[in-house]
Amino acid sequence: MVPDKRKKRLGRAALFAMTFLWGTSFVILKNTLESISTLYILAVRFTGAALIMAAFGAREWKTADRKYFIGGALMGACLFAAYVFQTYGLVYTTPGKNAFLTTTYCMIVPFLYWIFRGKKPDGWNITAAVLCVIGVGLISLDAGMSVNKGDVLTVICGLFYALHIIVSAAYVRGRSVLLLTAVQFGTAAVLSWISAILFAPAPSGAPAGAWLSVAYLCIMCTAVSFGLQAFGQKYSPPSQTAVIMTLESVFGAAISVLFFNEQLTVKLFFGFLIMFIAVLISETKLSFLRPGREGPQE
Repeated sequence: MVPDKRKKRLGRAALFAMTFLWGTSFVILKNTLESISTLYILAVRFTGAALIMAAFGAREWKTADRKYFIGGALMGACLFAAYVFQTYGLVYTTPGKNAFLTTTYCMIVPFLYWIFRGKKPDGWNITAAVLCVIGVGLISLDAGMSVNKGDVLTVICGLFYALHIIVSAAYVRGRSVLLLTAVQFGTAAVLSWISAILFAPAPSGAPAGAWLSVAYLCIMCTAVSFGLQAFGQKYSPPSQTAVIMTLESVFGAAISVLFFNEQLTVKLFFGFLIMFIAVLISETKLSFLRPGREGPQE
């Protein structure tokens, strides 16, 4: 039997690997957009991920009831909207900025809980939201005080990710995560294919490398990352999990600077830093600085 300490180390390693894979997706997706349109990338990515999740959950399909399909469809619609805004945002902004601005969902979630469930945000949430606004301003505002279109689209993406979290919380309890994920990916795939056929030019002449990138996004950044997240969260306390997951934006920005030649100005650096602190506060309420206290839980 694997010792508990080893399981915890493996759990942390899985979470680090997951955040690194997510971090790589921003630069890879940015390069792929040069030859394949957003909607077709999403259509292929979600289709592949849905098939993989459906296969892994094959033995559980007999337990699926109507609420699996209602919940999965709502989750899939939110996920589709989030990815569309995020990916179109990436067309007009850099991978590093896209990675950090996406994390605005962490600050939006408590306020949506207030709207839908009447649970008021606490002081930590307010602090994180204020820091988030400052960070977004430093990242997005240029010398003329105008905002890049891609940054605006990415922040809207954060709103839909937050809605996705609210909807997921309403349907995931007591149900198979594999089945719900398969349905949500399937819904997102159907919406992507319909939108792609109606509004996007069919990809032609895309190099093999572009399709390999789409396969990487589908398998490694979606299916494998999901498995790593599930394993990691099983053997890691919530406060530790939240801290590690904030590193997605850090990895995304670092990879963009190293491999996409993104210029890390002083203003951008402090914007990234303030956003990271805001996410850390929102996700953990700094519980990791208070031994014996777990992170926030709903």
